[in-house]
Amino acid sequence: MPQSNLGLIGLAVMGSNLARNFASRGFTISVYNRTAEHTKDFEKDFSSDKLIATYDYKIFIKSLERPRKIIVMVKAGAPVDAVINDLLPHLEAGDIIIDAGNSFYRDTQRRFTALKEKNIQFVGMGVSGGEEGALKGPSIMPGGDPATWSILKPFLQKIAAKDFSGEPCVAYIGANGAGHYVKMVHNGIEYAVMQLMAESYSLLKNLYGLKAPAIADIFEKLYKGKLNSFLFEIAIPILRRKDDLNDKGFLIDKILDRAGSKGTGQWASVDALERGISITSITEAVFARYESAAKDERVELSKLYRENTKIKKPALKKFVPMLENALYTAMISCYAQGYDLVQKTAASEKWDINLAEITRIWEGGCIIRAKLLSVLHEAYQQSNMKNTALLAVPGIVKLMKKYAPDLRLFVSAVGGSGVSITAFTSSLFYFQNITKSELPANFIQGLRDYFGAHTYERTDKTGSFHTEWLG
Repeated sequence: MPQSNLGLIGLAVMGSNLARNFASRGFTISVYNRTAEHTKDFEKDFSSDKLIATYDYKIFIKSLERPRKIIVMVKAGAPVDAVINDLLPHLEAGDIIIDAGNSFYRDTQRRFTALKEKNIQFVGMGVSGGEEGALKGPSIMPGGDPATWSILKPFLQKIAAKDFSGEPCVAYIGANGAGHYVKMVHNGIEYAVMQLMAESYSLLKNLYGLKAPAIADIFEKLYKGKLNSFLFEIAIPILRRKDDLNDKGFLIDKILDRAGSKGTGQWASVDALERGISITSITEAVFARYESAAKDERVELSKLYRENTKIKKPALKKFVPMLENALYTAMISCYAQGYDLVQKTAASEKWDINLAEITRIWEGGCIIRAKLLSVLHEAYQQSNMKNTALLAVPGIVKLMKKYAPDLRLFVSAVGGSGVSITAFTSSLFYFQNITKSELPANFIQGLRDYFGAHTYERTDKTGSFHTEWLG
């Protein structure tokens, strides 16, 4: 029997779809799942001579060509370690384990080092695109050893989505945990963009009193403009969907306002805090989900604080173009924060990460795919600044100078409306702070030196200074 090109462990929806993607591109792939019934269902539902179902680790391993390339698609954390421990007795030097789940990058670094000592190659691979992306073409972010990437490249390029130029949305990211790190930051940016969209929806609903279909019409207009993106595309049918359980009304109005999260946004925020790097919009988006989770508390407190806020709001005809430019500017600010985190972490971890390439491979397949990414990629290409801070790239400087005034005007116009716009304000204030030559931190240093003798630096002399403030 001919041996399979690859193996895959974990047949939940993402794993199943990824296996089918490989098979549809002409690769033979052996699959295994801890629960045999799940494997039987997969074999029954997706019968193909390219999909080889196995029910025993020994048979699974024996079915693979060397070097064995095994994709692990199980829940992050202990389950990944358990699969690796089960595999190890059956593997040989040079075999490759690929963790394609949403693992924390520190775990990936640990596994990479431990397996390298056993001559087993380990790849932490970010995969974005959800269920549909896994089946039809995701954005893929592999990290690990460059030589291992050379082996995997022909396979991954075939199954990846395509960018705006028709090239595969996959590129080698960097050593050990770099792939999972970039995927983590991708998810953080995703949190921020969705929060900006949610705040836009809330303003149109609560400030202007628009119903879901009218908001959908505005979102469709934004989608057809410079905010063309996957998230805006799917927002339109979400807002227009009638409630199947109620003939009157729209489903969006019956969905409980309590957002879930799987942890990647939190990981990005905590990592940024530990590194001393500001990603305010991403972190505000994480906090917004936590606040939404406190539904019962919010309901009770709302009874104590009845709002009667009235502002002179702009006419809707003027507000929508202002909203479009504010969203555009705020999104660039979110990307700038995420890229800054990647850039500074890469320097610390000694990863050679190409921000221009990351931008390119996010153009297709992934959840944050958008027309804006082609603008960012083109700006990087024209400047030949692959690892420069996004806000320093000349093309982006031009855009921010053009649109940032509208974000300021937007925040000023609706900031007192009683509708929360924390993602918008944090995006604006990040941009304002990071582009200011002076901030009021000198005052903070004076306070710290007064109560704790923490010392301060001077603008006109070198060294550390302390003052006896009461003389």
